[in-house]
This record gives sequence, C-alpha cells and structure tokens, in this order.
Amino acid sequence: MFFEMREGNIGSTYIMEKPLLLYVFSFYWCFLNALFTVEAPQSLYIVELGNNVTMECTFPVNGKLKFRDLSVSWEKKDELGKDVYVLFKGEEDFKSQHSDFRGRIKLLKENLKLGQSLLQIMDVKLRDAGLYRCLIDYGGADYKTINLKVQAPYRNITQGVVSTGHKEWKLTCQSEGYPKAEVIWQNGEYEDLTDKADTRYETGSDQLYRVTSTLTIKNRTHENFRCIFWNKELQKNTSAILYIADSADDVLWPESRRFVGAIVVVIALVGSVLLILCIRKASTSKDKRTCMANSSMNIAKLPKDKDTHVWRGPHIEEEELKYIHIEKT
Repeated sequence: MFFEMREGNIGSTYIMEKPLLLYVFSFYWCFLNALFTVEAPQSLYIVELGNNVTMECTFPVNGKLKFRDLSVSWEKKDELGKDVYVLFKGEEDFKSQHSDFRGRIKLLKENLKLGQSLLQIMDVKLRDAGLYRCLIDYGGADYKTINLKVQAPYRNITQGVVSTGHKEWKLTCQSEGYPKAEVIWQNGEYEDLTDKADTRYETGSDQLYRVTSTLTIKNRTHENFRCIFWNKELQKNTSAILYIADSADDVLWPESRRFVGAIVVVIALVGSVLLILCIRKASTSKDKRTCMANSSMNIAKLPKDKDTHVWRGPHIEEEELKYIHIEKT
C-alpha cells in the first residue's frame, strides 16, 4: 500500500498515492455499475448488401421509464470512432452523426420503455461492416459490443468455354461478391485442379470483389468441370458446371464464332450478288421471249397459199403473175 503518514495538530493525515486513488475509484465504479448491466442478446449479425438490419442491446428499466434520465449512444468502433446515433437525456441529437449513416438510421424509441435499444440500419452498405458499441446511461452506465458482417453472395457466375486449337480449352468462371472468395476447380471425378487455374481479383468503387478464374485443359472432350466460389469467412459456396463438347457436336465458342461469322457474311454477300444477276438475267430472257412471241404473231397474220400452206408475201405473187404472162406470150 502506497501512502505517507504525516503528524499535525489535527491528528494524522493520510496522503495516498495517485495509483491507489485510481484503484479505489475503479473498484467502487465497478461495484456501483454491477447493479446496472447492458446485455446483447445477439453479438453477431450477418446481413446481405442492400438489406436492412436491426441490432439490439437491453438494459434494466425497473418500473416506468424516465426518458429525461436516459441516454443512449450507438457508435461504430473504427479508427475514426463514428457516431451512429445519440439520444441524450431523452432528446435525439443528430449533429454529431457521421455522414456515412445520415438518412439510414432509426432507433425504435417505442421499445425503450421495455428496456430494448433497437438500432435499425437501412440499405446496408459494405462499409457498414464492423464493431458497434451500444452504450446506455440510466442511473448507471454500461455497454456491449456487437459485430456486424455484410455479405454479397457470389450468386451469378458467368461461364465461358473457349477452344484455342490443338485440342486445348480455356474454362472461365467470373462473379462478383463480398468478402473475398477462393475459387476451387474440380473435374467430373472431383479431382482438385485449383493449382492449374489462374485467378485474378479486382475491386471497384462499390467495394465488391470481381473474381475471374481461368483453367486451361488439354485433350479433354465430353467432360464436366466445376468451379466453386468458396467464401471461407461466411462458410458459404456457389458453384457452376462447365461442359467441354467435341467439335463434331457443332458447338461453337466465342473464338470460333468470330471465324464462322466472317464466313457467313461472305457467303451472304456472294449469294446476294448471284441473286441480283439471276433476276437481271431472268428479266432479259423475258424480254426476248416477248419479242419472239410478237414476231410469231406477225407471221401468223401473213396470207397462206391454199395448196402448199406456205406463207407468201405480196412481192412473190407479183413475180408469179409476170411469169405466167410471159408464158402466154
């Protein structure tokens, strides 16, 4: 025990050292607040991105609640110590509220009389994840810490199977989510092929992880492969199955489609030119047939010789008359 004793006219005075004063103060503080305890029915909350979450801590009321004696504080514990919600002596105070939470926070005040401090966060963001402290001051003071985790499951997996030639295939799986996920590859016999894959991670302004994983396979056809997005932190996974088809199945993947597309365009152009030529040729032939038909009609109008049924023009009849006249002479 660190203290000094001095003698004087008034008796003995004990002057204690500062460490002892702090010790005694802490002892009585803990003793007094042992009668007032804040509890957290749930210490961990997990919510999906964009949803709402309500976190809870409880405190003893002991009769009718006196709002003027109640102060409630919710704070996000990080390097900045962001104020989330403050109720001081029964009055809400939004002046110190951090801009990250402005317009998205609500305390269900009707539950305070039941000894429940329910904090609701709407449209949860990824940045909302972290530790929160619920502090209650009501005749005594105490707090509890609550952990909030935000997840964005890797639900939609974009798949790709590309033939690079020489019986080599590139299998690709891409998805977005949070937190960071590991990509596991397996074949149809559940053999682990993860070591042969190339996995890349990118993050955007939305803080989501954009994960792209590519597995290169040789000399494999008619076989299934599986990519699994494993979220270790949340103990959840999402998977997709990819199938390698033989070229005989007429399955065209992105690189092949570009080549075939070019061929189709060329064939379409050549076909169009040939069609135009055929139409013109048919039109020309029709004109010729029309001319021939008109000629035949003109010939049909000429006079006929009754005996020979040979078409004879007027000049032929004149020559025959001259010939007959000469014979008679």
